[in-house]
Amino acid sequence: MANTKIMISVSDCLSAISDDKSLALFNAIALANTNSNILISKFQLTRKQYYSRLSNLSEAGLVKRRNGRYLLTSFGEIVFKAQELIGQAVQCSAKLKVIDSIDSSEFPTSERNKLIDTIITNNEIKKILIPVEHNTSHHVIGGEKIHSSGLTPTISTTNNLMIH
Repeated sequence: MANTKIMISVSDCLSAISDDKSLALFNAIALANTNSNILISKFQLTRKQYYSRLSNLSEAGLVKRRNGRYLLTSFGEIVFKAQELIGQAVQCSAKLKVIDSIDSSEFPTSERNKLIDTIITNNEIKKILIPVEHNTSHHVIGGEKIHSSGLTPTISTTNNLMIH
């Protein structure tokens, strides 16, 4: 029986993808159905380095082996999407510095939000930077009506996400 860690810490997860080759291996597993010999060659790893990194990814709950191939776990898929978002933020870091350079006490929030909407093209990053208003309002995200009051999201009995 495999040694399965029940609790995975953020530190364990980030540590498993912290070096360039481990992150590249993780991304390759996420994006392609490639065999181990190709990955070992592509990333110029020894077999020991390759399997050590795979072991770390597996112990962190990011990948699993099925039918001789490594795949992302559900947790791994979430981490993959999160690190993609980080990569997108890195790509627009100069624009983010411009936003940070604005003194918010002298610049109205509405104008700051307009600036963000104008210079940031990534909608996920916009959602993070432009806060939801604290009044009760309705937003449509992914075809579903979202009720929000600026607090904690919950699922209502009608299967709509509600913010309380």
